[in-house]
Amino acid sequence: MPDFDYQHLDEVIHSRIRLAIMAVLVSVDEAEFTFLREKIGATDGNLSIHLKKLEEAGYVAVTRQFVAKKPVTSYTLSRKGRKAFAAYIDRLGAMIKRA
Repeated sequence: MPDFDYQHLDEVIHSRIRLAIMAVLVSVDEAEFTFLREKIGATDGNLSIHLKKLEEAGYVAVTRQFVAKKPVTSYTLSRKGRKAFAAYIDRLGAMIKRA
């Protein structure tokens, strides 16, 4: 692999908002949508789109429930997501070390 082969970075994770989502989720057991929105500073629509992409990739698991008659959506990092995030960080770190 060439020293700076960015082609090996996970395209699903390699987006500012998705990277931020993954970084938050790796540090908590579970996060509600509103918590993620506040931590990341994204709009509801933008955050929803990126969470959906991570869900479709199997990187996050979604739980939808009602609490006091209000919908609450929570997200957790899946085992596949944890592995993908660790690999992403390792590859990015290797690129930086080679600089």
